[in-house]
Amino acid sequence: MALVTYVLGDCPACKRKSSFGNIDVRGSFVSCGCKSCQYKERIPLPKIKKKILYLDQFFFSHAFRGGDARFIEAAEKISELAALQLLVVPYSSIHEDETHQWKGSDELLKFIKSTSRGHEFAPAYDVESRQILKGFRAWLAGDPVEYQMEERDALKSDIHDWDGYFWIDVGRYVGDIDLIRGLKSQTIEDLVEAFDDWRKLTTAFQEDLDLEYRDGARGYIDSYFNFAVRISNGDYDALLDSPINSKIIQNMLRALPEETPQEDSLKKCSEFLISDHFKQLPYQLLSCLMLATLKAMVKNGAYTNKTKAIKRLSGFFYDVNHIATYAPYSDAFVMDQPMADIVKKPSVSLEATFGTKVFSLNNWDEFLDWLDSLKEKMDEDHKVGLIEAYPYLSA
Repeated sequence: MALVTYVLGDCPACKRKSSFGNIDVRGSFVSCGCKSCQYKERIPLPKIKKKILYLDQFFFSHAFRGGDARFIEAAEKISELAALQLLVVPYSSIHEDETHQWKGSDELLKFIKSTSRGHEFAPAYDVESRQILKGFRAWLAGDPVEYQMEERDALKSDIHDWDGYFWIDVGRYVGDIDLIRGLKSQTIEDLVEAFDDWRKLTTAFQEDLDLEYRDGARGYIDSYFNFAVRISNGDYDALLDSPINSKIIQNMLRALPEETPQEDSLKKCSEFLISDHFKQLPYQLLSCLMLATLKAMVKNGAYTNKTKAIKRLSGFFYDVNHIATYAPYSDAFVMDQPMADIVKKPSVSLEATFGTKVFSLNNWDEFLDWLDSLKEKMDEDHKVGLIEAYPYLSA
């Protein structure tokens, strides 16, 4: 006897009335069975490849509030395309971190996860860490500088499977919300305060970019040394409460060949962190390009009003993290206007570099047209598969 989710008709085996139907969709098959006997079937579905869309926090907050017709229309199209298995909108750990800063965060996060239909990106740290280890191994092997992009760096292998009828939400720990919110506010204020000093700089863009790479590398090294010093002093709480970035160097050390002399191990890690292999890692490349581009914009006269700058860039560091981590693995990315302005600059060129379409309120009609085009391109095999997998769509 099976737990039939959608009744299709009489059982072909035992002939029991209205007892046979779909149990669930798994991978590329529909599981069917009878509520009364042991009879079961598996119906194959065509292979599909969904478009991957990343929705920045500003989209979810506007759509959730429901006061802007533009976001409501887009949300309805996205929901339909996701149901048609043409589009997937995974949520991320950064969505969770940022959402918990909002009032009514539980309901907003529920809305985000519902839109994603249970699909999620790997946590941001995991993506960053995987890229570094892959890049490090390529550097050790003398492989080409260009990073070898793989969807599995950031997404589960079942992302292009047909969606099942059920999904389970697993929550995760979120830290002190008031502390995080306060640090976020202070960080943006400190950023904008630095703009006066930036305007006095005469450095070229490449010099600013190299400085961002060095700062990024130094962050990993400093985190590791702080961890190592605490451990050497007998502070074993460091194993529990050290910044997660302190594990990056630890993982690199483990990746070294066993015959590597101990005195050379940290040197190897340091050499990689100043190499072109490191600079070509998608997260490092994009985050550093965005930061250097913002500095160039400020030096050229942007963001002179501090109050307006703080408001306009309030989510800047979250946005940089969203984009640098997940844009390379997305077909399209919806972000707010200030960030769209940055990533479309020739100095970043997100779409040219990773093929990721960039949408914001500046080109909203193009976004709606892109969504419409996905449905228009649906082939006949896909339509047949929809009827087999989700008969209620044609009811």
